[in-house]
Amino acid sequence: MTDKPTIREWIVVEGKDDIAAVKKAVHAQVIATSGLGLEEATLQLIQQVADHSGVIVLTDPDFPGEKIRRMINDRIPGCKNAYLAKADGLKNGNVGVENASPQVIRQALKDAKYHISDEETHRLEDLLHLGLLHGGGAKEKRRMVGEALGIGYANAKQFMGRINSYAITPEQLGRAVEDAEKAMEEMKGEEC
Repeated sequence: MTDKPTIREWIVVEGKDDIAAVKKAVHAQVIATSGLGLEEATLQLIQQVADHSGVIVLTDPDFPGEKIRRMINDRIPGCKNAYLAKADGLKNGNVGVENASPQVIRQALKDAKYHISDEETHRLEDLLHLGLLHGGGAKEKRRMVGEALGIGYANAKQFMGRINSYAITPEQLGRAVEDAEKAMEEMKGEEC
């Protein structure tokens, strides 16, 4: 049996089932937001913990999860953000942290990133040039690139915001796009 790593930061999730899944993966203190019912007292607790030990936000890879993540990050600067791929949190049509394996949760926490910059390094034109904005395969390519960069799947506007806020360099983005394109070509070759 593999020893679970200990995470110093407190992990913020949405509910009780998410807490159980995180505790199967790592030794850590965990706070639940009660979903979109995020109360002022919970935000204050997250702020206190962030000031003392640090916080990693690990919400579900869906619209409510992203809304909760934004609420926390807007209110409490300096949180790390961990992302799950939708496929890694999907079980019987339900998407959530509670469905992810311990290995996937550990990797997401390992890949957690700080919001670093409000500087606009990347523009929509860059995403268009890289085939990440629209057109054949753009959505799938964004999904693959987002997973490779540890920032999760997002629509084009959110994706651009993430690569800018986490200070993803043009070189890092370019390598991830190249890898995604190679993988997509290999998948096409296997279909023939």
